[in-house]
Amino acid sequence: MKALKIIECVPNFSEGQNEQVIQAISNAVQETEGVRLLHVDPGKSTNRTVVTFAGNPDAVIEAAFQAIKRASELIDMRKHKGEHPRMGATDVCPLIPISGISMEETIEYSKKLAARVGSELSIPVYLYENSASHPSRKNLADIRHGEYEGLEEKMKNPDWQADYGPKTFNEKSGATVIGARDFLIAYNVNLNTKSVKLANEIAFDIRENGRPVKDPQTGKLLKNQLGEVVRNPGSCKSLKAIGWYIDEYGLAQVSMNLTNMHETPLHKAFEECRKSADQLGLLVTGSELVGLVPKKALVDAGIYFMKKQNRSLGISEDELIQLAIQSLGLNSLTPFDPQKRIIEYMLEDKSNKLIDLSLKKFADETASESPAPGGGSVSAYLGALGASLGAMVANLTAHKKGYEDRLEFFSKYGAQAQSKIKELLFLVDEDTKAFNAIMEAFRLPKITPEEKSIRKKAIRKANLYAIDIPLKTMETAAACLPILKAMVENGNPNSISDAGVGALCIQAAVSGAALNVQINAASLEDEVKKAAYFEKAETIETKTGIEVKELIITIKKKIIS
Repeated sequence: MKALKIIECVPNFSEGQNEQVIQAISNAVQETEGVRLLHVDPGKSTNRTVVTFAGNPDAVIEAAFQAIKRASELIDMRKHKGEHPRMGATDVCPLIPISGISMEETIEYSKKLAARVGSELSIPVYLYENSASHPSRKNLADIRHGEYEGLEEKMKNPDWQADYGPKTFNEKSGATVIGARDFLIAYNVNLNTKSVKLANEIAFDIRENGRPVKDPQTGKLLKNQLGEVVRNPGSCKSLKAIGWYIDEYGLAQVSMNLTNMHETPLHKAFEECRKSADQLGLLVTGSELVGLVPKKALVDAGIYFMKKQNRSLGISEDELIQLAIQSLGLNSLTPFDPQKRIIEYMLEDKSNKLIDLSLKKFADETASESPAPGGGSVSAYLGALGASLGAMVANLTAHKKGYEDRLEFFSKYGAQAQSKIKELLFLVDEDTKAFNAIMEAFRLPKITPEEKSIRKKAIRKANLYAIDIPLKTMETAAACLPILKAMVENGNPNSISDAGVGALCIQAAVSGAALNVQINAASLEDEVKKAAYFEKAETIETKTGIEVKELIITIKKKIIS
């Protein structure tokens, strides 16, 4: 299953008081297909609004451009006043990779957006963070220094000419800063104290900037040859932290910004707080996330705590996330709903998913007069059941007495099985979508020659996808057999019959999907391509049949002996 590419965009606009302007900018985002507006946060005193949206990269940069354009039309920087530093109508526009996309790819999207803003809107654009054209431009504060009021004079300096757009001052819109950066997680850890001083002691211990070093004799801060304060670095890279007291909760917190969750993941920040608190005689009583979070942050935390408990990793993503919520105490102050707090879940299309139906409703839906779901979706589901039985045997064996020294072995296979389950469940719905796409293509008008041509191309494209999906089901299901074989050879002898049932499910999944490949390929006009599809399906089916037959023979011999 190919991961969807998702990026988040969090532009800051220099307007936080005029609701009509804020709504117009938000509408520019909502009107763009392929993105979802996640949050709009206006600040009256700062006269600034932060808008958060996400989606596929091309749609996101289109929405960002339209929002920047709308802001340039409605915001006049000559009249703007506010407490927050700013240099343009759209002050800063970061792009953040969320899933299925690298930082390098995101950087290219940021440059594409910057080039368009500069050329089409005549707004000077500076690149920052990972997109910066020079180290001096990496830090937003350095680019913004002097703000809008000093921008005209600043741009006369050759060192501060814009990366894109005009080299001269745009009096109405100012300038915009665009770049790719890592996701920033705002995270607070709760303490069983009201002391801000103690909370700050923990912050000093863990933050990258650490604590300033004092001369033991004079008590004054030590400085190096450059006049900079000497610091002992904290235990967590890419982490900023302070201590504060929250009157609403009646407790002190360590308030953190995790600027690179790959260098310091959520669970490490939590654990380092706990270790420091323990040395001070304090307890960590829970934590809270501010805003949205990528799914990976909680899945990684779930994996960490599973390993800490010496448990198999062969559990579902949902279970890992629930374990992370419990272990981090994310429900300690307010309810934490992953469906409303995880970015990927917020972007999911939740309408009419077959895999969300109960077993009875799925059977009823399959039995109805509708041709979909049909054999393709059922085949994919059979494959998921086969993989599930593999995961079950791995998990049962991993935690059985006498197998303690092989936990890592079974945990690895359990995790592999979970990955295959996820892929095959995706194919359950995708197969039905593929069939529906063929039906939609056949319904296209066919009166004019142009309409006939468009319809023919749409049918061909939909039909090829309807072949590729069951073929993917065959390949994914067949890839589960090594897991089941490993469980038969190494797993709990009392569970090998379950592994056998899993193997039979895989065989049915592969053979069923093969029929779907062949019936859809039969209508292809390209005889070479048709023959290639038939041959590939038959090869996978034959190989799978032989392997399953051998596995069942092995299982029966083990049962008899």
